[in-house]
Amino acid sequence: MEAPKTMDGQDWSLLILLSVLWGGAYFFAGVAVKELPPLTVVLARVFLAAAALLPLFWYLGHSLPKSFSGWLPYFGMGLLNNVLPFGFIFAGQTQITVGLSSIINAMTPLFTVIVMASFRQERLTAYRIIGVLLGVIGVAVLRGIDGPMDGHQTLGIALCLAGALSYGFAALWGRKFLAGVPPVKSATCQLLCSTLIIGVVVSVIDRPWTLAAPSRGTVLSLLALAVFGTAIAYIVFFKILVRAGASNVMLVTLLIPVTALVLGNIFLGEPIQAKEIVGAVIIGTGLLFIDGRLIKRLTGKFVAAG
Repeated sequence: MEAPKTMDGQDWSLLILLSVLWGGAYFFAGVAVKELPPLTVVLARVFLAAAALLPLFWYLGHSLPKSFSGWLPYFGMGLLNNVLPFGFIFAGQTQITVGLSSIINAMTPLFTVIVMASFRQERLTAYRIIGVLLGVIGVAVLRGIDGPMDGHQTLGIALCLAGALSYGFAALWGRKFLAGVPPVKSATCQLLCSTLIIGVVVSVIDRPWTLAAPSRGTVLSLLALAVFGTAIAYIVFFKILVRAGASNVMLVTLLIPVTALVLGNIFLGEPIQAKEIVGAVIIGTGLLFIDGRLIKRLTGKFVAAG
């Protein structure tokens, strides 16, 4: 069982970039599910992202697996990291707001830490649990839940929690079966597998050829979701996974709500309130606990995430 890795400056830069890409993905998905069924949006996302990555995949000299055993790791990753979480979260977004769904997704690091510890891949330390819980409290402070929850909101929250749990298992799968695989190859092959899986499901359930043509805004949202929120984001994701480990890469879910606030302030002129600043400070403190830097500064000794 390995100790969690400590992240360096480049890892944190990549993590912030990923939070921007996936923060935007929540917005674009929220636009798309207003017109299209959630599973159809998932299919469009993974298909377009795979198409965007294939030219780069071949340019870099990668080749597709030639056997079922060669494809199996990517099928598992596609199911756990694309099909299930995208489907759960997009369905959840039909019941709750985009902002709330991103906040619930901040449970992903906690699920990841528990999953990794359960399968004896990383030690479950008190400092890491404290750090993740601080992060969850921080994102809750950022927005909170206004008014009583009804059945629809409860269903939406449950679906998004299921998506976060699936991401936790995806991190474990990537750690065990895709370690050392180049990021572009990991991303492209899992997206091709995801397209095949969800394509079969959507053809039976949604029958997208019978749906009305989406508006221009929805089409643009799907393209942005696929290229920026999926294709490019997964290259960054697998880069962090290889460099910093499974639990650390899932810290991005704590940063996504903060990123959304900053982008909203810069591009939409949305004011940042005091509670949002407090939430960001709590999240930052939680990240320091998980990373181990706070402990190192306090004790003067090298401690990797506790």
